[in-house]
Amino acid sequence: MRFLVTGGAGFLGRALADRLVAGGHAVHVLDDLSNGDAARLDSRVVFTQGDVDNVPLLWSLLQDVDCVYHLAARVSVPQSVLYPREYERVNVGGTVSLMEAMRDTGIGRVILTSSGAIYGAQPRQPVREADVPHPDSPYAVSKWSAEQYIHTIGALWGLETVALRVFNAYGPGQSLPVSHAPVVPRFLHQALTGGSIMIFGDGRQTRDYVFVDDVVDALVRAATATGINRAVINIGSGQEASVADLVEYVARATGRRVNVIRNPEKGGGVPRLAADVSCAEDLLGFRPAIDLAEGLRLTLERDPRFRAR
Repeated sequence: MRFLVTGGAGFLGRALADRLVAGGHAVHVLDDLSNGDAARLDSRVVFTQGDVDNVPLLWSLLQDVDCVYHLAARVSVPQSVLYPREYERVNVGGTVSLMEAMRDTGIGRVILTSSGAIYGAQPRQPVREADVPHPDSPYAVSKWSAEQYIHTIGALWGLETVALRVFNAYGPGQSLPVSHAPVVPRFLHQALTGGSIMIFGDGRQTRDYVFVDDVVDALVRAATATGINRAVINIGSGQEASVADLVEYVARATGRRVNVIRNPEKGGGVPRLAADVSCAEDLLGFRPAIDLAEGLRLTLERDPRFRAR
C-alpha cells in the first residue's frame, strides 16, 4: 500500500513510518519539523517539509495514496493553555484542510491519532469510547474537535474515517524538551543523571502508559481493518499505574536510587485515567503486548541517550 503520514517525523509518526516501510509499503511523510527529526527516518521514507494546513501541497502529496495517517498536531497540554489559537490552527484547521484535500484527490481512508486526554475527569475507570468527553485543556478540545470534523466531513463526502484515542505513549526516541517534557523520558533522565524526580501532589494520580510498539501495531491494523468506518477506538495498555508506581518502575529499570521531591498539586490534570481496550480487540484484533516494566527496559535498551549512561 501507499501511505501519507502527516507528522511523520515526530515520535509516533517516525515509528509508524519506519514500521510501514519495513513491511514493504511506500511511505511519504509530511512534517513541519516543529517537534520532529527527519534525519532519523528510515532512508526509504520520502520526506517533505511543510505545513499540514497547506492545501496545494497536500494535493501534490496525496496523488496515488491509498490511506492517510494523520498525526500532525501540537501535543503539549501546558503549551496549549498558553497558545490555544495555535492549537486550534494546527490541530483543527490542519485536519479540515487535510479532509478537503482528500476529497479533491479521491483518497478513501484517514486514520486520526486522537488522545485519551479528551475524556477528562470521568466517574468510572477504565474509560470506554461511549463515555462523554469532558476535555479540560485547549489541547484536549482541539483533539475532540478534530474527531468531530473528520467523522462529520467523512460522512458527508463518503470518506472512511477512524479515530484512535491514544493514551500516554512512551518509548525510545520520545522528545525530551527543556520545558514540559513527557513524564517517562523525564523520569528516566532524572534517575540516570542522579537528579531528583519531582512529582506533584501525593503521587496517586494514575495514567495508562502504552509502549510505542503497541501503538504502532494498532495503527497498522487500522489501515486494513473492516467495519471500522467512523469508529472511535481507545489505544492503551489496559493497565492503570500511578505516578508513584512509575517512580518505582523507573528505579528498578535503571538500577538507581531516586530522590523524590513532592510539590503541591498543580491544576489541569485528572486524578485517574485508564483505557478500556476491549473495543480495540474486537475491531482491530489488537492486544497490548508490552507492560510498563518491559517497556521501560526496552526504552533504556534502544534509546542511545540512555544506553550511554
